[in-house]
Amino acid sequence: MKKIYVKNVSKSFGSKKVLQNLNLTIELGKISCIMAPSGAGKTTLLRILMGLEEADSGCITGLEGKRFSAVFQEERLCEYMTAVENIRLVTPGLDAGSVVQEMDRLGLGDCCAQPVSQLSGGMRRRVSILRALLAAYDVLCLDEPFKGLDDARKEQTLAYVKQKAAGRTVLFVTHDEKEALALGAEVILLP
Repeated sequence: MKKIYVKNVSKSFGSKKVLQNLNLTIELGKISCIMAPSGAGKTTLLRILMGLEEADSGCITGLEGKRFSAVFQEERLCEYMTAVENIRLVTPGLDAGSVVQEMDRLGLGDCCAQPVSQLSGGMRRRVSILRALLAAYDVLCLDEPFKGLDDARKEQTLAYVKQKAAGRTVLFVTHDEKEALALGAEVILLP
């Protein structure tokens, strides 16, 4: 099985050191959960892995040629577009009927034609998750994806993500050990 190697990665923002000589090995084809206290660099690590941020030093191997999909802490949805249009924005080849079918599985069937600006926070969160899962990717990055979901929707969404991402590489950030357990994730603790 191939792996992602994070070797001596450091990152600072001004005088604040966020990551310092971080070394990790992440197996491809599995769900890995990155856990650490707030401010310990979890989001920064995901951003570096995705190529959205550059490390100050160190190197990462095993991601060459990989396509990423992501759920960020903030929604990053187009407010004036419908949920279906937002999902198809990153995967235009996906037909609207398939999107509606997947939305139904996450309890979003009734809001397919509504602009995202009219959706609740939990609905918007699930649209973001669907958009990431339905895109073509090799590595899926989830940054606190289940925040704002009530217990019943969180359970439904966790089960959906686990089923859809089975056998895929998922890097998942959370503070909630129960979420990691529900996904069957290998937990990686940042120092």
